[in-house]
Amino acid sequence: MADTADQKKTDRRRRKVRLLPPPAWWPLPAAAVLGLAAGGAYGVLKAPEYAATSYVVAVPDDTTEPATALGFAQAYARIATSSSTLAYAQPRAGIPARRLRTQVRAETSPESPMIAITGTSKSPAEAADIANAVADALSLSSNQAAKNTGVQLLLFNQAVAPSDPASPSAAISGAVGLCAGGLLGGLWMLARPRRTRRPEGQPVIEEYASLPAQGDHNETKEKESVR
Repeated sequence: MADTADQKKTDRRRRKVRLLPPPAWWPLPAAAVLGLAAGGAYGVLKAPEYAATSYVVAVPDDTTEPATALGFAQAYARIATSSSTLAYAQPRAGIPARRLRTQVRAETSPESPMIAITGTSKSPAEAADIANAVADALSLSSNQAAKNTGVQLLLFNQAVAPSDPASPSAAISGAVGLCAGGLLGGLWMLARPRRTRRPEGQPVIEEYASLPAQGDHNETKEKESVR
């Protein structure tokens, strides 16, 4: 009998226990954890990508001003990824021209007549081959018009196969995902509607527009008729 009474008391206590609602800030850590997991998985599953850069410089001849070489360097950087330049570079790069277009980029500085040509690939040797092939093709095609322009492109530094990948590691990807998830969670907390809870036992008071009572309304009508 005692065991039965204790069991009943335990059951009553369990019934009184209520599950507490989650805190209002729960989306912030949840989104941060999801972002960390997604960023880390992306860094682990994605194959590393390598980047190699070769440099060419625009050199003016004796009759050309240095400012002209700077302007031609800007122009040659724009045509480094053109179809004609990639057609010259494709045999040495060893990959199709359509794929070559997506794995090379050219950059230049407004203060220096130097062009940086960067090749990217999952293979370090292929990344260097792409950069060097495009740099040689750009120099060859531009130097054919050097007599008319007064500017020729010379190879300043040849690309070498990199030892470290240029793509972010799993730790960096996870950190970026963590920050992005925390930011999204915070924005969601700010944007969601807030609910105000009514204390238990407090009656709901509804406000209506003030209207005259029925008796007052009848009295008003009688006064108007007497007048």
